[in-house]
Amino acid sequence: MFDKILIANRGEIALRVIRACREMGIQSVAVHSTADADAMHVRMADESVCIGPPSGTHSYLSIPAIISACEITGAQAIHPGYGFLSENANFVQIVEDHGLTFIGPTAEHIRVMGDKITAKDTMKDLGVPCVPGSDGGVPDLETAKKIGEDIGYPVIIKATAGGGGRGMKVAKTAADMEQAFMTARAEGKAAFGNDEVYIEKYLTTPRHIEIQVFGDGKGKAVHLGERDCSLQRRHQKVFEEAPGPCITPEERARIGKTCAEAVAKINYIGAGTIEFLYEKGEFYFIEMNTRLQVEHPVTESIFGVDLVREQIRVAEGLPMSFSQDDLEINGHSIEVRINAEKLPNFSPCPGRITQYHAPGGLGVRMDSALYDGYSIPPYYDSLIGKLIVHGRDRPEALARLSRALGELIVDGVDTTVPLFHALLEEKDIRTGEYNIHWLEHWLETNLGNA
Repeated sequence: MFDKILIANRGEIALRVIRACREMGIQSVAVHSTADADAMHVRMADESVCIGPPSGTHSYLSIPAIISACEITGAQAIHPGYGFLSENANFVQIVEDHGLTFIGPTAEHIRVMGDKITAKDTMKDLGVPCVPGSDGGVPDLETAKKIGEDIGYPVIIKATAGGGGRGMKVAKTAADMEQAFMTARAEGKAAFGNDEVYIEKYLTTPRHIEIQVFGDGKGKAVHLGERDCSLQRRHQKVFEEAPGPCITPEERARIGKTCAEAVAKINYIGAGTIEFLYEKGEFYFIEMNTRLQVEHPVTESIFGVDLVREQIRVAEGLPMSFSQDDLEINGHSIEVRINAEKLPNFSPCPGRITQYHAPGGLGVRMDSALYDGYSIPPYYDSLIGKLIVHGRDRPEALARLSRALGELIVDGVDTTVPLFHALLEEKDIRTGEYNIHWLEHWLETNLGNA
């Protein structure tokens, strides 16, 4: 058993890991920048180490500082959370070279899935359905135009090393290809230092469905159903639910089995999420995230499992504490991401919290690092909390979400809470009839911004 784990992250996800460690009797070490000296994860951990100035580049992304913090505190393992170094294969290798354990997949799995083209080819070989598109990178505009003609417009051009919606451009017709192709390459180069792109068929009304998988690293793996993450703004998720309101039990069993078998074949270890576009009963692979997802609580809610605890267990070499037959869906869960942003432009809104009250009651969970008097720093992501609700069915979960949003108090900064109040009034949200384009169209119509 690990005696001490260092959490290489901040905010609500750092707290999430600290809580799991405490329940398991494991000491926790928080790292923090100078801007986060008073952060809740620092207060909650058993020990803390300052690793640098406010800039994430010189603190939370500083591999030497994080390794040094392990050596200073005697931590035996590192949990990366999500974001920052969680999908950095080089970091994983360095962690292992220093005799430490990385709580997550191997460097090789992260490397393979981090390159979109390699990931797609790997999944094809493992029997996972993929979106029609180019075979590998597209070297020039003329090749791009030919591929567009072959698979039919609209198409989407994606940076090979892309993520977070960057380096993605849609060409609705052949006339759009040149600008979309060149822009995607430029964005990929600027954001990731790699201008290679690939092309896929652009589905017109798909939903974003992702399958939670978990492997023991020894050839055994399970799936924990799906999450519907179709409500997105600029490719960023804002509202997630499980199970998906459009997925049948037969479809769930089919795609879940395919995904579990795929990760078992490669001896995948820990939590992973295989993301798909879903349209007209068909699933099309888009990427795999080799880490814990922001929206993992909705899966935990309907299955009654602790995914972080399970990550730690398998990293220690223990078997998974459940099998596929043990996993049965119980009810419905919804998560909304609450950001410190000013509507309608969604501009970041850092500042001091003058009053904070988390909602409670049956079936309500609030994952947040806020407290009265806390000053949200301007240096990091604007996510300040995740409100998760669970009900016996989707209507009850929606009613519980409405009630919990009404109880939530965050004074001192603007937040995206009003957005969710408004969305819950929409018939399409209540019936679950939406796709990945729905929210941006709604924002254009109702807020004049997408």
